[in-house]
Amino acid sequence: MTEALFILVIVVVTALAFDFTNGFHDTANAMATSIATGALKPKTAVVLAAVLNLVGAFLSIEVALTVSNKIISIQGSNGAPIPELMGVPILTIVFAGLVGGILWNLVTWLLGLPSSSSHALFGGLIGSAIAALGLGGVKWDGVISSVVIPAFASPVVAGLVAALGTWTVFKITARVAADSREKGFRWGQIGSASLVALAHGTNDAQKTMGVITLALIAYGSWNPGEGIPLWVKIACALAIASGTYIGGWRVIRTLGKGLVEISSPQGMAAEFASAAVILSSSHLGMALSTTHVATGSILGSGVGKPGAQVRWGVAGRMVVAWLITLPAAAVVGAICWAVAHGIGGAAGIGLVFVVLVAAAGLMFRHSRKTKIDHNNVNEEWEGGLAPKSETAETRSTVSV
Repeated sequence: MTEALFILVIVVVTALAFDFTNGFHDTANAMATSIATGALKPKTAVVLAAVLNLVGAFLSIEVALTVSNKIISIQGSNGAPIPELMGVPILTIVFAGLVGGILWNLVTWLLGLPSSSSHALFGGLIGSAIAALGLGGVKWDGVISSVVIPAFASPVVAGLVAALGTWTVFKITARVAADSREKGFRWGQIGSASLVALAHGTNDAQKTMGVITLALIAYGSWNPGEGIPLWVKIACALAIASGTYIGGWRVIRTLGKGLVEISSPQGMAAEFASAAVILSSSHLGMALSTTHVATGSILGSGVGKPGAQVRWGVAGRMVVAWLITLPAAAVVGAICWAVAHGIGGAAGIGLVFVVLVAAAGLMFRHSRKTKIDHNNVNEEWEGGLAPKSETAETRSTVSV
């Protein structure tokens, strides 16, 4: 195996690892409210989400094309890699960016923060591209139009739609007994949550498809005009579906219990709002954050219900995480590029890969100190991530 081929394999494996973390980090976007209201049992919810993410990944490629040619400037006007960057340099840029995205995903998962996997990926790629090529290595017009503007607009739009939908639902059903209303809307939530899971597959799985295709073009084994290889679509769909099945219970808990004490009518309104925004953006090729959309929708459902309690402190921590996601991942991406490029070739990339695996293992081990899974994800929120069943001693070991 040549050095370039070895590096390509490492890049593809790392990309699929990112896709996997994207899956378990974002399971909450589709299923948190349905789990919180009891519309779906936790394990049933993640299985349903995994299947629909798998299907959704094959429905569109617009977002994948955005990722492969609108973020970092390593391709000429014909779509082919710039000759002097062909091969290992581009692969190193892509690899370093992926590591930045994965590490940010794992840190925010550990803290139970629903941050954006998409912005973590873009931040990592932007940081590594700047470190390698300078500011000219980033297509800033594409970043602004396809990443930054949707980042600010999508949660606002989703929140407004969810608030209006929630207010309308409660207005129309004001004379219906609360128990009957809850029971009826739980059935509706199954459909709306399924639509969000399907929409998530059309948006998020494609981001990794675009990254792997970019790596294949850099290696010289794929032509820019040939679209996304079938095996890449299948591999990315399976990776994100597997991650979804694992269930990012820490993030599910924060979205389902930490923001709003949500009812079934609110949950259905929030989910339909999220699905509408995500599907529209996927059609337009906007690589938006499904996490931003889902969070905006849930907050909107709290605003739209008369007398609902919204935990703005939790929402504020999420917004801070959103704001620092892209720059934080960019810094990590830049550092990873510097280390991998400084050592050079397969040895540099191999060292960064080993550090990534070690860091992931340490974070997973730390997460076991306050275990959250399908058994306790719905316990009462007491101001922090730790479930009520955890002892005070156990809770004190984790800073959230």
